[in-house]
Amino acid sequence: MLVNMNEILLPAKEGKYGVGFFNAVNVEMARAIIETAEELHSPVMVGTAEVLLPAMSLENVADYLIPMARRASVPVCVHYDHGLTFEKCMEALKLGFSSVMYDCSTSEYETNVKNVAEMVTICHAMGATVEGELGHVGDNEGAGRLEKPSDYYTDPKIAMDYVRRTGIDALAVAVGNAHGDYRFPPKLDFERIETIAGKTGIPLVLHGGSGLADGDFRTAVEKGICKVNIFTDLDKAGKAGAEQGLKEGAKTMMGLIPYEIEAMKAVVREKILLFGADHADIKIQSRKIND
Repeated sequence: MLVNMNEILLPAKEGKYGVGFFNAVNVEMARAIIETAEELHSPVMVGTAEVLLPAMSLENVADYLIPMARRASVPVCVHYDHGLTFEKCMEALKLGFSSVMYDCSTSEYETNVKNVAEMVTICHAMGATVEGELGHVGDNEGAGRLEKPSDYYTDPKIAMDYVRRTGIDALAVAVGNAHGDYRFPPKLDFERIETIAGKTGIPLVLHGGSGLADGDFRTAVEKGICKVNIFTDLDKAGKAGAEQGLKEGAKTMMGLIPYEIEAMKAVVREKILLFGADHADIKIQSRKIND
């Protein structure tokens, strides 16, 4: 069933478990994510990000994700992640995405507040939800890499004002996490997570989840993280699956697909179990969705 982010993350916050958001830039990824969620009777979030659109256009992603989410036997939120422009966020909403992240984290604070608050007004009128980011989650490599990430950590004192003035449904925090492959084990600021969760009262989001230690995930969820973004681990698993298929003699693209899907399903299964989303009360969620 296609739902918005609140219908998944508010029960997660109450139940003290996390929900995985997995980018799906092709049908094989989408199958691996949604099929595994159904097998584990778990809610899940799927989608794409603006930086990934060169791999698959927003329109094409919507063509397979929206129908798959609607047919799913578990709650599925189709989320447009790290939307950098108003226009692309609007396109996602018009295509049927049930949630967007309008990422204005590199803007001045007042600009961030103004732009995201406007997006919230539009999305809520359409029954969609909004994720915002305060502070800035950089990259482990490339143009987005930050020289001193701690300078961009989310300030708990400002977070409450940001949430109140924007009306966002979930807040992405910068607490030592980063996008892509970690060159060194990250040191997450769990105290900061707990403080922000207490001050804002809304679900928190951890970007850059691929590569974190299992214990870090568990502690982060315990302290208030409700949504964890995963892509790199899934992407690498699909590649490894294809390589395994070639090694075992697969001679066509069609022959490689089962290997790719099974390898990616293993990653999705591991994360869902690690975050505790397999314990979600789907019956409660279904009642809320159908009201």
